Amino acid sequence: MPGTRAVQIELSVEERRVLEGWVRRPKTSQALATRSRIVLACASEATNGQVAGTVGVSIGTVAKWRGRFLKDRLEGLVDEPRPGRPRTVSDDQVYEVVTKTLETTPPNGDTHWSTRSMAKATGLSQSTVSRMWRAFGLKPHLVETWKLSTDPLFVEKVRDVVGVYLDPPEKAIVLCVDEKSQIQALDRTAPVLPMMPGTPQRMTHTYVRNGTTSLFAALDPTSGSVIAQHYRRHRHQEFLRFLKLIDASVPTGYDLHLILDNYATHKTPEVQKWLLRHPRFHLHFTPTSSSWMNLVERWFAELTNRKLRRSAHRSVVELEADIRKWINAWNKDPKPFVWAKTADEILETLAAYCQRINDSGH
Repeated sequence: MPGTRAVQIELSVEERRVLEGWVRRPKTSQALATRSRIVLACASEATNGQVAGTVGVSIGTVAKWRGRFLKDRLEGLVDEPRPGRPRTVSDDQVYEVVTKTLETTPPNGDTHWSTRSMAKATGLSQSTVSRMWRAFGLKPHLVETWKLSTDPLFVEKVRDVVGVYLDPPEKAIVLCVDEKSQIQALDRTAPVLPMMPGTPQRMTHTYVRNGTTSLFAALDPTSGSVIAQHYRRHRHQEFLRFLKLIDASVPTGYDLHLILDNYATHKTPEVQKWLLRHPRFHLHFTPTSSSWMNLVERWFAELTNRKLRRSAHRSVVELEADIRKWINAWNKDPKPFVWAKTADEILETLAAYCQRINDSGH
């Protein structure tokens, strides 16, 4: 049946431009875009039924927004304030809480504000302070640690290591090498209680130390596979033995580019002599205090989180066997580690961070 004929809408040039902009703009809410389409259709269609069919809404919806536009024009398409309790916190109070949080500490000598101390200082409730902090992303109770490298060759090393990750040489394999030292064989002083519905796994916080081992690992970030070997110590002798294991494990005909940190055992005269006799090895050192650039550290985090943190071992032999079993399972289904950032992006981020530190006044 034909729809009800309604009052024709006539749009000015400016109104049509604004409505068409609301329809096209990606960040416009869907509700406002739909209302804009209704009004544009009402300017050319005679009945609410025709507009409803064109836009894909009900006739009642067309009638509502036609009437709102005729009464208030463009302002009529914006949602009206919802009924409810009036606002009780002023902008000045919000400004005071945010400023105090960022620029001051409590007068009682605490290092940071709590919701209780801030509520007492400003005369607001703890829940109000908590909502403000959530709205502005403020977390005074948290602190993050950081350390900037003081390596005089920092820029050159960043470009070297990142270049190897993003554009590895032809007929070469890139390996990220490091040692996870002092892995403790820990046994709990009481049996671990299994997880149950509503109850997590439980273990005592006390433990017995049963010795330590060190794990040497070489990660191929392209495939995610790992060459690993346990040694009870981590001197240059053990590092040389691990280099020989890598040499025997990787087929001849490939150069080997090793990403390493600046640990002293990696640079001893004995190691240098061995490298001269094995020219397919090329070492790339990360800057000091920049272990985050060595992707094997990310693999060590997987080992810690998925195996070591919640396991118990009564001897070093048992610990090493358990780790070896986990590594064998990992190598059956390895996960690649992809480096994404360029050297320029890293250096720009650090430069911006240093600028923020300099501007902070501390």
